[in-house]
Amino acid sequence: MGVHPTARIHPSAIVEAGAEIGPDCRIGPFCHIGPDVRLARGVTLHSHVVVTGLTSIGEESVVFPFAVLGEAPQDLKYRGEPTRLEIGARNRIREHVTMNTGTEGGGGVTRIGDDGLFMAGAHVAHDCQVGNRVILVNSAALAGHCVLGDDVIVGGLSGVHQWVRIGKGAIIGAVCMVTADVLPHGLVRGPRGQLEGLNLVGLKRRGVDKADIAALRELYSDLSEGNFRDSARRIAEAGTDSALVNEVLDFILGPSDRSFLTPQ
Repeated sequence: MGVHPTARIHPSAIVEAGAEIGPDCRIGPFCHIGPDVRLARGVTLHSHVVVTGLTSIGEESVVFPFAVLGEAPQDLKYRGEPTRLEIGARNRIREHVTMNTGTEGGGGVTRIGDDGLFMAGAHVAHDCQVGNRVILVNSAALAGHCVLGDDVIVGGLSGVHQWVRIGKGAIIGAVCMVTADVLPHGLVRGPRGQLEGLNLVGLKRRGVDKADIAALRELYSDLSEGNFRDSARRIAEAGTDSALVNEVLDFILGPSDRSFLTPQ
């Protein structure tokens, strides 16, 4: 495709031969676009943005100054093999955000969903799989291979350990280190990441039915008794009519390389 004729590129920007720049894209001063980059319709790069590697950015995404997207993963095992970064549509990627490509051992692709907000200084490491409408607050960092469901919020200056899964709708407080999986709709706070309840505010804002919220609260209480996985297995075998409860149970009983944050 090359550069679409409706794209506007500042004279000081460098767009290397081979890059694909879609219609109505805007590339500001001193940006550097690598030869294997694909920008979909309406992508805006403000000044001093670097996009390199096998990187694609979805339509109407906006990237702010000094972000670096698609650079090599920070993994000593990486030997230059071709891996990718796929960023969805309508994301807002703020100043100094870094997102790396994947690694051969981790599946080869780092993937970002749609409609996310990645605030200043946030980092997404190699092979992460990030859902839709995710928010990483200033200087939040995801280590390699993390999986974040839709509607997750990670607070400022918080870090997520490699291989950790954070379930849909969970919220992580500020200045928090998360070293174990977080169940969907969980609320995590404290310096060492303790599960302190459910993200009730988020559930209500998304219009979740009161009956489903009540079922989740009952599940949370039941999970507090005895072994976490055994409790989840027992509840799953008994059956439930709540789709949200089943979602949480599937998450707990699914494959993982980490332990879980358990109810306090």
